[in-house]
Amino acid sequence: MAISNDLLSSTLYSIRDGEVDELYKKVAFLDGVKKAGGVEIEKGGIKIQRPLSIQEHSTITQLATGYEPVSLAVNDVLRPAVYDWMDACSPIVITKKEELENSGEYAIVKILEARMKSVMGMLRRELNKQVLRGNSTVLTSLNTLNGSSAGGAGFLEPRAPSPAGTQTNVVGGISKATFPVSGWLNQFSNGAVTADFMTNLYNMYIAANAVSPMGDIDHVIFSQAALARYRKELFDVQRFIDTKTLDGGRMGLAFNGALAESDPEMGFNTGVVGETLDAYMLNYDGIKLVFHSEGDFSVSPFEHISGTTARSANLYVKCQLVADFLGGQAVGVNLQ
Repeated sequence: MAISNDLLSSTLYSIRDGEVDELYKKVAFLDGVKKAGGVEIEKGGIKIQRPLSIQEHSTITQLATGYEPVSLAVNDVLRPAVYDWMDACSPIVITKKEELENSGEYAIVKILEARMKSVMGMLRRELNKQVLRGNSTVLTSLNTLNGSSAGGAGFLEPRAPSPAGTQTNVVGGISKATFPVSGWLNQFSNGAVTADFMTNLYNMYIAANAVSPMGDIDHVIFSQAALARYRKELFDVQRFIDTKTLDGGRMGLAFNGALAESDPEMGFNTGVVGETLDAYMLNYDGIKLVFHSEGDFSVSPFEHISGTTARSANLYVKCQLVADFLGGQAVGVNLQ
């Protein structure tokens, strides 16, 4: 008996949730942003707007006698950061030839599961590559944490926040050069300047937490070499925390309570000769991954493709990486 489109579609719907969970769990950034509540859903809109308070609203007038004129100089403190959506679609296709060559009523369902896993694995790799490095060749409209790429639109620049004008990227339409305020400039440390490994980490951590109104660092994503260095530094005193993932609780190394992990995409050259980007310190109250409610890895029903013997369904993603506060984030270079 031939398997109907309805059966294939219901099978796809049933395995979708499990595959999405696996997509998040297998990548450090995606796992971290989801667990920390940094994944948000929006119901619509041509663009994503995030209100930012990046200036002081008024000034302080000190009163000596009480008769001094009060300064009424004020600023419109709210400015919208505006982001375009990233839209991506990948088809899941099964041909009549494949159906006939796979005996057994439900053999084709196994093929469907394998195709779904393959598509989700591809999306996972490209999402992670673009978020961490900004060098995906297919998801180029997705924002990136890498402030040394993406034509000056990356969030976290491998440069110090001071003096003013050192960081110049434009994030969500808001220029760091125009608004060099603490909430919009990320923290930075360079192992080529400060040789001690732990000093670099604590410099970034303390600076980020000092200006953040949103709590402490949630996550540290190292290059593999930098995480090996961190493990070596803490060999006699390292402690582990339960990351509470769905696989029963894998163990992860911690830095001041923040999960410390490595990702193979890290450790790349920043564009400066001999300089590698080895660590992101992330506070997920200030960085979010926003999905459209109808594009959160949604799948369409199977339909026959006109003019062929194949039928297909589409996996659709509509999302964007957005920034609400960059002062609580940090980037480290040359930490290997």
